[in-house]
Amino acid sequence: MSDPDSPDTPATTQTGADEAKPDTTRDAEFTAFYRATTRQLVAFLIAQGASLADAADITQDTMAKAYQGWHGIEHPRAWTHRVASRTLVRHRLDARDTPVAEPPEPSPLLRATDIEHWERQHDIARALNELPPRQQQVMAWTLFGFTPTEIADELCMAPGTARQNLMSARRALSSWLARKDGGQ
Repeated sequence: MSDPDSPDTPATTQTGADEAKPDTTRDAEFTAFYRATTRQLVAFLIAQGASLADAADITQDTMAKAYQGWHGIEHPRAWTHRVASRTLVRHRLDARDTPVAEPPEPSPLLRATDIEHWERQHDIARALNELPPRQQQVMAWTLFGFTPTEIADELCMAPGTARQNLMSARRALSSWLARKDGGQ
């Protein structure tokens, strides 16, 4: 059975049109994609509860996989979000058994001040951390422009399940914001 996160998964292969492109053209396309997507992918993972360091590491690993299989990835934005999201889930499961060590050096992908500013400007980040993991995941995909149908496809769930999780997440966030506003 093939790994769904593998860049060589048959479901992601394109016609031979891209394979005929010179490497410099493909490299330029990947470079443009990398620059346009990296910070957004880090923020996407943070919205799902990842630390800045973990989000930066997962993003870098995901982009390395994307580069290796660039010629065969049909929808790179969705592919990178799916792979990064799945990697975060696996990382959380592995982290239960991993002792805590010294914090790593700050990542050059996203400065701490950038994310601190983002969190200050968006109280929603704190509210997202209080959601159950699946609702948090579906809401993060929504915040980054994916529709419930696209989310369902990427997370291998029924569209109704994606919509139900989204509706539950929105209710919880609305309630959290009401409590926050009422407490001030």
